[in-house]
Amino acid sequence: MKKRLFSVLLIVVLLVQLLPVYASAEEVTINVYNWGQYIADGTDDTIDVIAEFEKAYPNIKVNYMTFEDNESMYTKLKTGGSSFDLIIPSDYMVEMLIAEDMLVPLNFDNIPNFAYVDETFKNPSYDPENLYSVPYTWGSVGVIYNSKYVDEADTGSWNLLWNEKYKGNILMFGNPRDAFAIAELALGYSLNTEDPDELRASYEKLKEQKGVVQAYVMDEVFGKMERGEAWIAPYYAGDYMTMADENPDLKFYFPEEGFNLFVDAMCIPKGCEHQKEAELFINFLCEPEICGGNLDYICYSAPISAAREYLDESMAESDVVYPSDEIIARGQSFSALSSEATSDMNELWLLVKISDKNTVLLLILTIAAILLVVFLWLILKVRKKKQKAIRCKKWKQAARMTPEQ
Repeated sequence: MKKRLFSVLLIVVLLVQLLPVYASAEEVTINVYNWGQYIADGTDDTIDVIAEFEKAYPNIKVNYMTFEDNESMYTKLKTGGSSFDLIIPSDYMVEMLIAEDMLVPLNFDNIPNFAYVDETFKNPSYDPENLYSVPYTWGSVGVIYNSKYVDEADTGSWNLLWNEKYKGNILMFGNPRDAFAIAELALGYSLNTEDPDELRASYEKLKEQKGVVQAYVMDEVFGKMERGEAWIAPYYAGDYMTMADENPDLKFYFPEEGFNLFVDAMCIPKGCEHQKEAELFINFLCEPEICGGNLDYICYSAPISAAREYLDESMAESDVVYPSDEIIARGQSFSALSSEATSDMNELWLLVKISDKNTVLLLILTIAAILLVVFLWLILKVRKKKQKAIRCKKWKQAARMTPEQ
């Protein structure tokens, strides 16, 4: 896929004209926490988003960090120890963070480019008053397969991920929400089910799949699928476009049982140190030229229609990145689950993972190592106690033999 070569000079001129005025005598660094491989960095003749932002705002620097999934991001926020000024979670996670009072209301005076956001993406169900979030991208989940090795007759359904014919060449999501969603859809359930019996049945479905799975992955999927080390993987449509650019044998389909349709949104967590500067970065990312250049690289769908003008034609007209209304109608969005359902899912997911022979062996070895350490510690403790007793006995004998003064 050809990448659009942007004129940096034109972008800088536009930014000088359109971006909010910001003046600060001190240099400020904002900590941005985003998914891996999820922002244009200047490679493949594309725009370097962070570099252009720092040119537009010379006194604001960006410290960019990445996470692999919503759950690890949530854990990082919950446990503290790190201060983030901007995070980019998915819809259901935004809903959860709002419910737990972990986000700061945005000052939209600093985000005038929010006006460019399509009405469809304003006041979403996960943030109904649109107080806490601005959409970054939207996208979908489907199945990527290597047409060189996978029979087209076997495609079309989630069941391909359970097909014994491709044992050892199938990858699966490494996070519980996406993995359970696939099992739920394959069984005909809602991907937002909280029914204990349906969660248990989904667990059994995932456990049944265990024998054909090569690995549970997140960002590792890129290398494995691009190099042909695995032939089948469920993953995000935008990332498929990146992989297909490296390996033309890779194909994609939206499963007939339905699929996850999602929005990733920009939010500011409580504990941030530079809210205004983070809001200026959000505003920058909503500039149509910047949004278009950014998404032309990461290959996700733009929540800003004006940005499509700046996409490469192959991206703007892709039926994977911008599927038809008929296909979108089969999509389902995640909602935040209750704490009880989330806990049940996480516990069941752990059971899926530890059913792996290597994991069980590692667990056994770890327990054995702990028992060995405890055993050695007890031996050492007993030995020291005996040595102490011997020293005390000798001291008492010596005291009795000493002449009275």
